[in-house]
Amino acid sequence: MGTRRSRSHRHGCGVLIWYGPHSQQFLSNPYSAPIVLFARGNAMSTATLSARRAPDTFAIVLMIVLCAIWGLQQVAIKSTNAALAPVFQAGLRSAIAALLVYGWAGLRGTPLFRNDGTLGAGLLAGVLFAGEFVCIFLGLTLTSASRMAIFLYTAPCFTALGLHWFVEGEHIRRTQWIGVLVAFSGMALAFADGFTRASGASHQSMLTGIAGDALGVLGGIAWAATTVVVRSTRLAQSSASKTLFYQLAVSAVVLLALAALLGQVRVEVVTPLAVVSLAYQAVVVAFVSYLIWFWLLTRYMASRLSVFSFLTPLFGVTFGVLLLGESFSLRFLMAAGLVLAGIALVNAPARRSEVRA
Repeated sequence: MGTRRSRSHRHGCGVLIWYGPHSQQFLSNPYSAPIVLFARGNAMSTATLSARRAPDTFAIVLMIVLCAIWGLQQVAIKSTNAALAPVFQAGLRSAIAALLVYGWAGLRGTPLFRNDGTLGAGLLAGVLFAGEFVCIFLGLTLTSASRMAIFLYTAPCFTALGLHWFVEGEHIRRTQWIGVLVAFSGMALAFADGFTRASGASHQSMLTGIAGDALGVLGGIAWAATTVVVRSTRLAQSSASKTLFYQLAVSAVVLLALAALLGQVRVEVVTPLAVVSLAYQAVVVAFVSYLIWFWLLTRYMASRLSVFSFLTPLFGVTFGVLLLGESFSLRFLMAAGLVLAGIALVNAPARRSEVRA
């Protein structure tokens, strides 16, 4: 699949926005690390597009910092689960971030409630978004942050398959097929490692760990499904802020309601770590890093930024080991390497021989 153009509209003016393979994935899920780093949604002028350049030293450093911020997310969630019930915590962070995006859109004059035919798709995207974070937050009570990072970030492979099957014109290139197979091989090896590591433990412990790993994969599938919804509906022509607000606002309602049904609307203990962690998730990750990311997209070539995508799960594993004292086996290290290599191949810019006219 090669480079293509898609039309976006703002204030009645059509502009052409460059879309690479599996564009829109990050802004369909800003809470997670950007697996595929391509612009979507907000209209940019043709002058802005033509002025975008290859990342310089400043952009490279900023991208590494952003990947580290996103990679720390699982550690922040896991460290807060003891203080805030998981689903309740997820709902709070969505609600806080939604309010921040609402305020930012107001300052920017970006309409969020205009009737543009996106309501149904927006609600669906929000429900899928909520489902993803139920999987992540509950999964992190059962498995390690390092393992969650690897299983969750198989999402680009599911995205590639979903777009290939459900979105006209989205075809997986040969290199991407190889990436999907490599990443899925790594996922299978990681599951095998989970069974091996649990063989000396009780049957209940083994089931708990495997269930956590499986929730990580389900979270990745939900993430991919959200991307397909965004790409295949009128959300593809909506502003990035509105798409983001749909997911945050709808997921806040769904998650807080679910927390109430599960009896999780409670705070076990208020600690400085819990407060800082929740603020980090809602303000730094879901709001500030999103603004920085979109600023980068307006100035630098998205295809060049995508090469940094593998750093996010790598940071996730590293932070899990360093900050939470998580251990890993040689087999898991090999599995992580395969998943990261698969992500890199799926995100690799098309070669000239693979570009379609």
